[in-house]
Amino acid sequence: MESEQFARTAHAEERSAFVATLGFPLLVIAGGAIGFAAPGVVEPISGWTTWLLGLVMFGMGLTLTGKDFVFIASTPLPVVIGVIAQFVIMPLAAVALAWVLRLPPEVAAGVILVGCAPGGTSSNVVSYLARGDVALSVTMTSVSTLLAPIFTPLLTLWLAGEHMDVSAGPMAWSIVKMVILPVGLGLLVRLAAPRLVAAVVPVLPWVSVIAIAIIVAIVVAGSRDKLAQAGPVVLLVVVLHNAIGYALGYATGKATGQTEQSSRTMAVEVGMQNSGLATTLAASYLSPLAAIPGAVFSVWHNISGAVLALIFRARDRRSQEAPEQLER
Repeated sequence: MESEQFARTAHAEERSAFVATLGFPLLVIAGGAIGFAAPGVVEPISGWTTWLLGLVMFGMGLTLTGKDFVFIASTPLPVVIGVIAQFVIMPLAAVALAWVLRLPPEVAAGVILVGCAPGGTSSNVVSYLARGDVALSVTMTSVSTLLAPIFTPLLTLWLAGEHMDVSAGPMAWSIVKMVILPVGLGLLVRLAAPRLVAAVVPVLPWVSVIAIAIIVAIVVAGSRDKLAQAGPVVLLVVVLHNAIGYALGYATGKATGQTEQSSRTMAVEVGMQNSGLATTLAASYLSPLAAIPGAVFSVWHNISGAVLALIFRARDRRSQEAPEQLER
């Protein structure tokens, strides 16, 4: 009976995770559609992006526990490898794509900023669905997020400076205010009121994605005229950037001798970016058009993440079926 109950619970959790992963991009697409079709509706809240991203990061802080930080001390190597890959593969891939596709300067700067962002907040759910190492996923997201005030502005200045003027100092301070302080506040609230936090944790992913959908609506409304012209090339570069991250993230795990679970997590963590942060920073410090790659990435990486998880699960099924066929 207990085993049946456990199986039913596990199945319900997986179904809920799949619904969330597939529902996220639909909500973000809806936000973009509203911003494009009815920019006047979004205009009164055009200054909310910083607060909305802070809400997302506060939710992330609420989900962190002491176990996440113990994991770093107990198994530091995969965390270090994964975070280095995060801040090397995606920025360099963005630069390469900008050069190969001859992207306009504003679009190129936006793509590079996405590449320099930390790991995406929905990567933990996708790692779970892909049967990766969820503890490693949470830890990599946390560490790359905490390092973002240093690496994101410096890498953006270095790699995107030739395309647009980049204010690295103010950008770093904005990341502290939008990311580090809300995450820290979330941690404190979890320590002070663990029961209350446990009750609201299940709805936090939906709160986060609604906030990101509103950010996307604001960005799309602000660059509506340029979006139609730049849309196809932005979609192409986002799809390629994301796919390169998945492939090279997985390859990094395998090349450094990590387990299959850890390699899957590295694929997800490297390929999925905190595009909400990139979108907000681009809108604040670059231009409305430079924010479009982050907005498109917010939609695409959730769709591709669900597909990647299905691919890994299908591979698991085939490997399980092969011995059974040999026995027959």
